[in-house]
Amino acid sequence: MPPVTMPESIRLAVDIGGTFTDVVLETGEARFSAKVLTTKAAPEDGVLEGMLRALKLGSIEPGQVSLIVHGTTLATNAIIERKGAKTALVTTQGFRDSIEMAQENRFEQYDIFIEKPEPLVPRTLRFTVPERVDARGSVRLPLDEKAVEALADTLKEKGVEAIAVGFLHSYANPAHEKRAGEILAAKLPNVRISLSSEVCPEVREYERFSTTCANAYVQPLMADYLERLRSRMEKAGFRCPVLLMTSGGGLTTLETAIRFPIRLVESGPAGGVILSTWIAERFGIDRILSFDMGGTTAKICIIDDGKPMASRSFEVDRRYRFMKGSGLPVRIPVIEMVEIGAGGGSLAGVDAMKRITVGPESAGSDPGPACYKLGGTKPAVTDANVVLGRIDPDRFAGGSIMLDAGLSRTAIDSHVGQPLELDTTLAAFGISEVVEENMANAARVHAVERGAELDGRTLIAFGGGAPLHAARLAEKLGIADVLIPASAGVGSAVGFLRAPIAFEVVRSRFVRLSTFDPADVNAMFAAMEKEATDVVKLGSGDAPITITRSADMRYAGQGHEILVPLPDGPFTADSVAELKRRFEAGYRALFSRVVPALDVEVVGWILRAEAPAPGRAADQVPSGPRASGSPQEPERAAGPRSEEVRNLFNPMLREFASVPVHRRSKLKPGDTISGPAVIAEDETTTIVTAGFTAALDPSGAIRLTAKAAPKSATLQEAAQ
Repeated sequence: MPPVTMPESIRLAVDIGGTFTDVVLETGEARFSAKVLTTKAAPEDGVLEGMLRALKLGSIEPGQVSLIVHGTTLATNAIIERKGAKTALVTTQGFRDSIEMAQENRFEQYDIFIEKPEPLVPRTLRFTVPERVDARGSVRLPLDEKAVEALADTLKEKGVEAIAVGFLHSYANPAHEKRAGEILAAKLPNVRISLSSEVCPEVREYERFSTTCANAYVQPLMADYLERLRSRMEKAGFRCPVLLMTSGGGLTTLETAIRFPIRLVESGPAGGVILSTWIAERFGIDRILSFDMGGTTAKICIIDDGKPMASRSFEVDRRYRFMKGSGLPVRIPVIEMVEIGAGGGSLAGVDAMKRITVGPESAGSDPGPACYKLGGTKPAVTDANVVLGRIDPDRFAGGSIMLDAGLSRTAIDSHVGQPLELDTTLAAFGISEVVEENMANAARVHAVERGAELDGRTLIAFGGGAPLHAARLAEKLGIADVLIPASAGVGSAVGFLRAPIAFEVVRSRFVRLSTFDPADVNAMFAAMEKEATDVVKLGSGDAPITITRSADMRYAGQGHEILVPLPDGPFTADSVAELKRRFEAGYRALFSRVVPALDVEVVGWILRAEAPAPGRAADQVPSGPRASGSPQEPERAAGPRSEEVRNLFNPMLREFASVPVHRRSKLKPGDTISGPAVIAEDETTTIVTAGFTAALDPSGAIRLTAKAAPKSATLQEAAQ
């Protein structure tokens, strides 16, 4: 594929979620958006429908679009729902059961009925061949090529669609894996093959094999979808490049995404974090709590000093939602966040202890909440918001989806109200309070686990559901400042257009600082840099590329590492002291001490190549120092007059009260609105509770400011 040359910027972003597919069109300073139901059977149908709808709003032809950025949850959903390809694992003789034995630890120590995640590859499809390479890369037993050829016939008979090849210590010497891949590809030309030395060239065979199996498991599905989408777009008249959002917050090419689809598992949520980071830059805010609530899940991320927390490990399909170790591990670059089943489609019910439960099961887009009139009979969070007056049934998703409030009341009454002997309205309010407390508790746990505080942060809320619940969530967390950005209902898609083009390369090589060889490490980084920049150039053309390096380091003999940023430039013999200083600074920050007279070793080396987002240079980011508090308060005008009113439920009075409804499109910068009030737009609705005042910022963002000093509010205090 030749390098991409970016013409005048007319860009489309597409985010496929579990319930809605969001599309954003940006042309110059204008922005148009569309929200359509996700078409699970053929996702490209919803994508094309949304794209063409957005183009029509902007009077743009497909051939005028210069770039399409795409993020999707298809890979994640395929793993969770076990709807991937029929996959086989080929590994070293004696290691057939590595992915089932896992780490042999009990994440729930006292649960005798502990439920562990099932491997993506069943034992009947796990095969071994004679070969052996040691940890230094030396060949101990040559690969038995005849055994691989014979195995190919067996795999063909079993109808295998994808193969994961993972040999012991292939990160140190990938020759055996590459040769096995060549043999299998020659005999099985229509089967997708993933090599662990390419997907995850890192130590620890369980994590490496698990990641490679996951990549192979979703590769046929993702490759077929992306190729169908590319074909459909070409027929529709699109001629521009397509870049894919990765879980690490960068963009990559279509070809790279087809090779490594596992890197897309958290692409949608990553786009939302990129949006929050961009907003933090524009407003000069140091401490952010990013809150993304869509139709299926809610995602919460802590952002400090303009940088979200990042990780190189992630778990998919956790059996116990908040329990580390209960899912399938994948080693990929990922933005660290907490994700819970708390979306508009999350289903509510009553458990055996007469408690209201919400999620993680979701109604999705088919059948959706009861009010969608698509056959759903169980109540969802959206049904509760309709009953409470927060959502206008006649204007949901800009009027493209007409809701039936009667069906919402029937579902809530049947599944929550009657079992608890509550009237329908109080049952709906109970659902709302439970889902908001679930999100608040997740935010508290996420902050504690990472040694962060929530006080003094700005809550940035986006996604179709977040503005409905942001003010109440802020009250629960004691947050006084909330920002609802422009186009909040399609926030993740907007974030895609702010993401850099990036690719990360990792190498596992044990190096002790006492025997550090600068020439060897420099040669390794040179090869890594070429590999990463070759990928980035496919999507960035001649744009400048920034290289950042880091390493997984530990004291010799320890079992786990910490991530340490590395200095720029080539290493010399004098670099050892700087490497040790950086490691000890990071170690002391985590454990408040260092271990004297103990050697330090590097386990993994990481290089990230990054080019600016296409069109990002046009963004106006204010210069000057960051502010640790709230963004600069706009000059306030008199409160705007409301042309509409809506009955909104008041929990303290146990009755509905008439509140003003303001159309966001008619508000002017500086307009202020005292809660309670409703600010409506096509993609979402912002509820301004009695404890907040709303003002429109010159950037188009709605800023909610607490009327009183922030503290964790009780229901009675919040309603007064």
